[in-house]
Amino acid sequence: MRVEVAFATGIAPPVAGLRSFRDTERHDIEAQLGWPPGPGFTPRSRPDRAGARALDIALLGIPRLLDIIANAGAAGGTLFGEPADAGRPREPENEVDDFPVMWAAPGDMARTLPWQLDPARRPKKYRTELVLTDQRLVVLGGDEDEGSVPAEELWTAARDTVAGIEHMPYSEGGSDVRVRFTDGSWTRWKVREPLKLVGRFRNDRLPVTEGELTPAQRERLGALVASPPLRVSRSIGTMLPVTELPSLERFSDGTVMVELQVPLSGGTVWTVTRHLSPDGTDDVTKDSAR
Repeated sequence: MRVEVAFATGIAPPVAGLRSFRDTERHDIEAQLGWPPGPGFTPRSRPDRAGARALDIALLGIPRLLDIIANAGAAGGTLFGEPADAGRPREPENEVDDFPVMWAAPGDMARTLPWQLDPARRPKKYRTELVLTDQRLVVLGGDEDEGSVPAEELWTAARDTVAGIEHMPYSEGGSDVRVRFTDGSWTRWKVREPLKLVGRFRNDRLPVTEGELTPAQRERLGALVASPPLRVSRSIGTMLPVTELPSLERFSDGTVMVELQVPLSGGTVWTVTRHLSPDGTDDVTKDSAR
């Protein structure tokens, strides 16, 4: 599995657009990492939060705004408040009062992570991706101007050094995960398809071939490919035949997630997702678990 990854970014008003790096006593360890300089971490007081309006920024806070924007970067931070659908923080000490994306004692695994994961430090068009294999976790990096696929290996860890990966729902778009290492350290990342990553790591959802589906699932898959359940405006284009093989993943209960890449005449490609129960019917209960 390969997904885009970066250090996460706070969304609660005191830490919106910010991230910190802590040891197990909650001391700031940013200066100990040997990384390029970053904007630092200073939680905003209530007056600071209320003063984040345009006039306040124009008169008092241009440098502060630039720091927040730099911190938010590609990690999807918010400037003026948390998203309405973010829910409630599970760990106020790590999501409201502070926002550590690295928690590690000296010598711990999390301290070996590459600085390029920090959108506030890397070049604007630099992108990092996570590759999860049966044996390893690998972070790749690359400049988007030099190619669309990051290829430089920045960091690697044996899979058995990772104690677990958990979804952190209080985040921008629900896209954060926490990766815990066996030495007790951890890191918080923003990733594309977080629940898919968690499921793949836990072996709760694994890729399968069409031949491994039940007869009912294969029949339903054929119907989906022949006539994708997609309605688009004529201004966008008309649907063209699906030519790319669908992506198939099976959950531990036998449900299969189907992802179809549907090309349109306007040149775009839309993704259609369905979850098929073993009897071939749609399982709508998993739509929220993507």
